[in-house]
Amino acid sequence: MTMQADFVIIGAGSAGSAMASRLSEDGKHSVIVIEHGGSDFGPFIQMPAALSYPMNMSHYDWGYTTEPEPNLNNRRLAAPRGKVIGGSSSINGMVFVRGHAGDFNHWAEQGANGWSFADVLPYFKRMETSHQGGGIGGEEGWRGTDGPLHVRRGTAVNPLFQAFIDAGEQAGYGVTQDYNGSRQEGFGLMEQTIHKGQRWSAAEAYLKPALKRQNVSLVRGLARRVVIENHRATGVELEIKGSIQVVKAAREVIIAASAFNSPKLLMLSGIGPAAHLAEHGIDVVADRPGVGTNLQDHLELYIQQECIQPITLYSKLNLFSKALIGAQWLFLRRGLGTSNQFEACGFIRSQAGVPYPDIQFHFLPGAIRYDGKAAAPMHGFQAHVGPMRSPSRGAVTLRSGDAREAPVIRFNYMSHEQDWQDFRRSIRITREIFAQAAFDPFRGQEIQPGANVQSDDELDAFIREHAESAYHPCGTCRMGRADDPTAVVDPETRVIGVDGLRVADSSIFPRVTNGNLNGPSIMTGEKAADHILGHTPLAPSNLEPWTNPDWETTDRLKQA
Repeated sequence: MTMQADFVIIGAGSAGSAMASRLSEDGKHSVIVIEHGGSDFGPFIQMPAALSYPMNMSHYDWGYTTEPEPNLNNRRLAAPRGKVIGGSSSINGMVFVRGHAGDFNHWAEQGANGWSFADVLPYFKRMETSHQGGGIGGEEGWRGTDGPLHVRRGTAVNPLFQAFIDAGEQAGYGVTQDYNGSRQEGFGLMEQTIHKGQRWSAAEAYLKPALKRQNVSLVRGLARRVVIENHRATGVELEIKGSIQVVKAAREVIIAASAFNSPKLLMLSGIGPAAHLAEHGIDVVADRPGVGTNLQDHLELYIQQECIQPITLYSKLNLFSKALIGAQWLFLRRGLGTSNQFEACGFIRSQAGVPYPDIQFHFLPGAIRYDGKAAAPMHGFQAHVGPMRSPSRGAVTLRSGDAREAPVIRFNYMSHEQDWQDFRRSIRITREIFAQAAFDPFRGQEIQPGANVQSDDELDAFIREHAESAYHPCGTCRMGRADDPTAVVDPETRVIGVDGLRVADSSIFPRVTNGNLNGPSIMTGEKAADHILGHTPLAPSNLEPWTNPDWETTDRLKQA
């Protein structure tokens, strides 16, 4: 059985779904999308409040873990990636953040020409419909109004959300009306990829509509390697129910398989560090030492506070309440089930001299781990806090030449002194915010780390034992100049040294962006599609993002 299309995309995730839609929409080209996972049907994925389930289910998640992390007490951290249509957008926390303008300008400075903020903003606008205040819109000129990805704010009914925003303002950090608009810095309402009460993944926004077209098809199987003949990608070797088949690409193969699986596939195909490939008996097609390196992530901690009013999610953790929430969602698409519960946030600068935010907060009106485990046995609230631009770098390498084996994932978390300074500062700032007058009616004792954890050494011990991944891996197939020996793809997402092959997903990010990565990953698919089709990129924006005028002298607002 031979399958063939103009474009073969490996991975039906955030970027892959966007590309499948854009490459097929004019009807001129055929597209095959390869996905190892299955359907996203069912309440565990579709119900926003059930977000802790799919990332802990082997049916939907690749189930990867890191190697023991030496600076985190040799703990192995969970490293989930979606193994389902929609990819990680079907198992993530549904938080929508574009990233800061400074992130993309840094990409361009690092050799990703054409990916500055002015260049990517039109793609962010093209991809979204922004719902705010009961209507479509958001900050004039900055937000999309007719794109396939629906983005909304939560109802923020719980008074703790407003208390968090008010406390941030009282601490002197200011408020932003739209952190995905001109001004990211400050505290405000968080945005969600939720529409009509259900998760609005890349599968819902892009892939499912595209699959209704005659020129798009989905093939389920495990991609073993890219077939390369005379330095040109001609297809993908697949394992389908135990048999090996080849899907042929008349024009191009595009890898969009995650920051873990994209470099793994390149290396299995003979593209990567020559010595490492030789170790595993793989013939070298292109010696690219950058494949698998530059691995980055965000780490976070949960700072938890007791709540003296019985208004938190703690009262909803019993079976009866869960059943009621589930029934409300199932039959009415209303109630607590329609939210991820992350409805307030903050982006701040850790100190004077930092030009744009480098700390992110997610606020939750409950004290419970992101994966749904280890709830505090009391009413509480928490902020997930972590630095945005860690200097630590890791790598993804092959465990063997067998495509069925998980890659070796080493982040080298907390391997720089700056990481420790940034995290200590993040904890102390969070405590300062929770100590503001806005929380006076609600604040009880500190649950975690606990009031007795104060010194640098005590905080460091807490970080070593409790820091968790925010699940934002990226950077392992870095985009850069074609003559950069450490770059993997050029600014048009073409793999350097091989024709007819591209990579387009979070693995090509030169550096991790501020906040959650689903938005930038979808944008990458949108923009890559124009490069693949040879379209003139959308005209750059001339909008100027807000920068704190006093950033050199204070981490707050001057007037505070």
